Amino acid sequence: MRTSLFQEAAEIVDREYASDLSLDDIARRVASSRRQLQRAYAEIGETTFRDHLTRVRMQKAAEMLSTRALTVREVAHRVGYRQPAQFAKAFRRYQGVAPSDFRAGGRPDGPVRAAQTPRFETRPAYRAA
Repeated sequence: MRTSLFQEAAEIVDREYASDLSLDDIARRVASSRRQLQRAYAEIGETTFRDHLTRVRMQKAAEMLSTRALTVREVAHRVGYRQPAQFAKAFRRYQGVAPSDFRAGGRPDGPVRAAQTPRFETRPAYRAA
């Protein structure tokens, strides 16, 4: 049961990452309690809802920044951040480099890659049960 809860929740996050998503909203949509969904994220996904949402947003942002078609502000809005400064802080924490530096392809200690392992999240998004 928790596997299907987690998979349904992960699909919603993957589709709607730019929306203002909350754990309560997702739990309601997958017909579960907040606590059951938290447990599913912990046991099946080995992560939290917030970390999963942030990881999806940062991966999408890295893809968008790599194309150079959008400004950092536009990328921030497209991945669900209202404030570009908040996005820049989250991106820097996740990728280890500012969005503009990521786009330029470098940082003080070498080039940055989109697939680089984030500092605060090293577990997989989810695993098959």
